Amino acid sequence: MEYLSLPSGFSFSQSSLQDYYECPRRFQLRYIQRLQWPAVDTEPVQENERRQQEGQAFHLMIQQRLIGLPVEKLGQNANTPDLSRWWGNFLETKLELPGYNQHIEITLVAPVGNYRLLAKYDLVSIKSHERVLIYDWKTYHKRPRDEWMIAHLQTRVYRALLVQTGACLNSGSLFLPEQITMVYWYANFPSEPAVFPYNTAQFNNDWEALTGLINEISNHRHFPMTEDEKKCTYCPYRSYCNRGCTAGTQTNYADPESFLGEITFEQIPELEF
Repeated sequence: MEYLSLPSGFSFSQSSLQDYYECPRRFQLRYIQRLQWPAVDTEPVQENERRQQEGQAFHLMIQQRLIGLPVEKLGQNANTPDLSRWWGNFLETKLELPGYNQHIEITLVAPVGNYRLLAKYDLVSIKSHERVLIYDWKTYHKRPRDEWMIAHLQTRVYRALLVQTGACLNSGSLFLPEQITMVYWYANFPSEPAVFPYNTAQFNNDWEALTGLINEISNHRHFPMTEDEKKCTYCPYRSYCNRGCTAGTQTNYADPESFLGEITFEQIPELEF
């Protein structure tokens, strides 16, 4: 039997860890075997592609606004009903942080054993030696529950990694967990952000869990399928596992967290200057 292992120098992200957490087999197919997706996530295909494109466009519009491009010029890119609504909601929110240094679309990396853990942040706003705000823009069509988001691996990775590596943004001094707050801003629910402060106990628990998960993955040679077949409904690899060839629809799910229609870290392109 052929044993499977991680490529040398593999970099973990919240997306890859979430894949493993939900289904080790999906992690294997996507990151170790690097197989092409044989099935789309959802039907109809064109609708799914449109939502992906709009999510990417919206992220880029915010990036460009934060670096100072004029509102009038950027507004010309809001050429769909969703983009127009999201952009209007963002402008009305008036994200103003006087006294904060803004770090837009930055990537932080920490070594974990023989591998790396990295995260790409939409925005990190820092008031020196006082407070740090992590902002992440979400285009979910349904607002997830806060208890789901705080347990999501993105929240755990982003806050813990900033504690572990944030000295590069703070004149060589590490941030205390108590200085960090993560904010998910929902484009469809602009007045209902999810705000998650941090503390030392949470950080210790998160970092131990994350390093333990990476160690577990690195020592695995077999990656079993999830036993929860409901998770297969929106998995593009399901045909490899003989769990269906037809994508799930966007209208037949009951739980918002079962399908959120959100772009992942790997799908957001770099901003070109």
